[in-house]
Amino acid sequence: MDMKTHQHQSSNPLATPSSPTDLKDPVCGMTVTEQSDHKLTHEGRPYYFCSTKCQGKFAANPLQYLTPIAPVDTAPAAVGTIYTCPMHPQIRQDHPGNCPICGMTLEPLLPDLDDDENPELRDFERRFWWTLPLTAIVFVLAMFGHRFQWMDMTVQSWVELVLATPIVLWAGWPFFARGWQSVVHRSPNMWTLISLGTGASYVYSVVATLAPQVFPDSFISMGRVAVYFEAAAVIISLTLLGQMLELKARSQTSAAIKSLLGLAPKTARRIREDGTEEDVPLSHVHVGDQLRVRPGEKVPVDGIVTEGGSSVDESMLTGEPMPVAKRVGDKVIGATLNTSGALVMRSEHVGAATMLSQIVQMVAQAQRSRAPMQRMADVVAGYFVVTVVSVALLTFLIWGFFGPEPSWVFGLINAVSVLIIACPCALGLATPMSIMVATGRGATQGVLFRDAAAIENLRKVDTLIIDKTGTLTEGRPTFDRAVPAAGFEADEVLRLAASLDQGSEHPLAETIVRAARERGMQLDKPENFDSGSGIGVRGQVGGRQLALGNTTLMEQIGVSVAAMVAQAEALRAEGASVMHLAVNGQLMGLLAVSDPVKASTPEALATLKAAGLRIVMATGDGLTTAKAVAARLGIDEVHGEVKPADKLMLVEKLQKEGRVVAMAGDGINDAPALAKADVGVAMGTGTDVAMNSAQITLVKGDLRGIAIARALSEATVSNMKQNLMFAFLYNALGIPIAAGVLYPLTGWLLSPMIAALAMSFSSASVIGNALRLRNRRV
Repeated sequence: MDMKTHQHQSSNPLATPSSPTDLKDPVCGMTVTEQSDHKLTHEGRPYYFCSTKCQGKFAANPLQYLTPIAPVDTAPAAVGTIYTCPMHPQIRQDHPGNCPICGMTLEPLLPDLDDDENPELRDFERRFWWTLPLTAIVFVLAMFGHRFQWMDMTVQSWVELVLATPIVLWAGWPFFARGWQSVVHRSPNMWTLISLGTGASYVYSVVATLAPQVFPDSFISMGRVAVYFEAAAVIISLTLLGQMLELKARSQTSAAIKSLLGLAPKTARRIREDGTEEDVPLSHVHVGDQLRVRPGEKVPVDGIVTEGGSSVDESMLTGEPMPVAKRVGDKVIGATLNTSGALVMRSEHVGAATMLSQIVQMVAQAQRSRAPMQRMADVVAGYFVVTVVSVALLTFLIWGFFGPEPSWVFGLINAVSVLIIACPCALGLATPMSIMVATGRGATQGVLFRDAAAIENLRKVDTLIIDKTGTLTEGRPTFDRAVPAAGFEADEVLRLAASLDQGSEHPLAETIVRAARERGMQLDKPENFDSGSGIGVRGQVGGRQLALGNTTLMEQIGVSVAAMVAQAEALRAEGASVMHLAVNGQLMGLLAVSDPVKASTPEALATLKAAGLRIVMATGDGLTTAKAVAARLGIDEVHGEVKPADKLMLVEKLQKEGRVVAMAGDGINDAPALAKADVGVAMGTGTDVAMNSAQITLVKGDLRGIAIARALSEATVSNMKQNLMFAFLYNALGIPIAAGVLYPLTGWLLSPMIAALAMSFSSASVIGNALRLRNRRV
């Protein structure tokens, strides 16, 4: 080892830890201890590892993990907690604070199971309870002090000043800070109104107490210049109470994500290469590790069963109530519950790649997205505060010039009432709260919404295009037979097709490969593999040019299928999918694969038809096969042997006819149509490309999820409309009453304290209405 490497070793924190408790695996960077079973000495220095795999990698090439040119940990530093606004999800920052648009406290993008209580809630509770006795005393003095004549009224004003000052300046300080921020950011909001209203009441009362001589005689009431410390104090206390109720209610909207986060087990039981076992933290599990899952334990990560058999309860992720039988070769999902037998599994997806982690990310993303309906509310709220301030100013002036004596006192009190009652918070919360609750509710039913627009638009869908393989059918087809052309052998047809299909993700390809391996065939590695056409695959195997696909692919490459048309049609009439295999431009034979229809598909289609949806099948399979499946399911409109571009054109054609189109599929070839459709629905059992292109994912791949999602869409939009109607109606009635329009007829005026109470409970009621979606049957 050269001098440069020696110098690096002496300064490398991975090589020379500062303390026995600060050891790092030099390969993966994980924290380890000197008690680790995996230890290696290199150049006279000990190194400790989290697993045999890391130790083996280091032993094979130590310089790779010690040289400064190629450091071990090239991944970016972990991103800290991101904070966002419930009402304005575009606001994101890496530290707590308030939204510069609405002033609402930012909350973590993903809730933390370790955080039992919101720190802001604790702060507001402290401010509220410490000042509540002072508010009560000020209120009693203002309401009843003149009747019982406990003290001279001028002295009483000083007493109220002393008691109200800590309420306004300490308990209400967060509100004034937010109000000032709204001015600085030129984004007037509810805190602008609250700080203006309470500030005006308090400043006026302070001046009236310190310099009563500056006011005209008309301001004198009951032996002193009228003061309104009780209005400022009570408004502050009621606003704190309203914020406490709102924060507690908002915390319930993240319950779905917290429940998902809580599903993951903390540890996994890993089987070492020597057969012994150890319990390791979930973060120490690597791809390819052998893990034991005992009865009653949760599956730690996503993987494949390699030994044993059991029934696994997947209801927490898929909504499927019955446990699912798992045998060797079956996939298992992390966080699901092993109910009976013992399993050994090989981990395939760990950390952020597991289905549970992806579900959590999708739910969080959907909860923070903006519904189209919210745009209207945002536009209204943008002008709302300016309008309210103008109304309050007009109220003050009209009462001052034209009202009964003391006219300017009436003007001040009514202007404050207008400012306080016209809280736009309920308007801003109307749609985000419904979206947050609905996405959480959908996740518990195995339906994942990628964004709020999908929730709002799904109820409008009148046409559903459905792929066949993996969507209507199981997607786990069974191999039927290989039919060779003259001069070829059936086994060789199967072997070459399976060799080529090793590079394909399509479920039919997996079936052919599995059938060949079960027969003990030796498969060759494909070269120059291409699956981009969507109608088949091409490549080289053993120096021969192969093409495997439908008749359209054969036509493209100039291979005649006329000699085997009769055999192919006979197989298709039985409902089998037929693929043609061409070798060096010559038809070699056919492969028939049967793909059974999912047990839930007939019920799902019946429900969707009853809802008025037009069902269209579009598949890359042969038309005869497609029609055979469609006939069994009662689907009248069928498109067979379609390419990805054809599915895309079909979506566009229906949209031009004025149809609102949803597309349901599971494969890479469905991705363009999924992205183009008004609402794309991907099967969770399909490819990542399909799920990334769609707006909705059905975790279980069960089409009944579309009916569930549609019902949830209708319920959510109805809930959002209720919230918006309530917010608009509340302000439409509250502002005129606060301004005093009923006074000439009834003598009624709205006290600022009643306005504050109404304002606080309006936001809580909107959130409460949104939370009803959690118990809505779908």
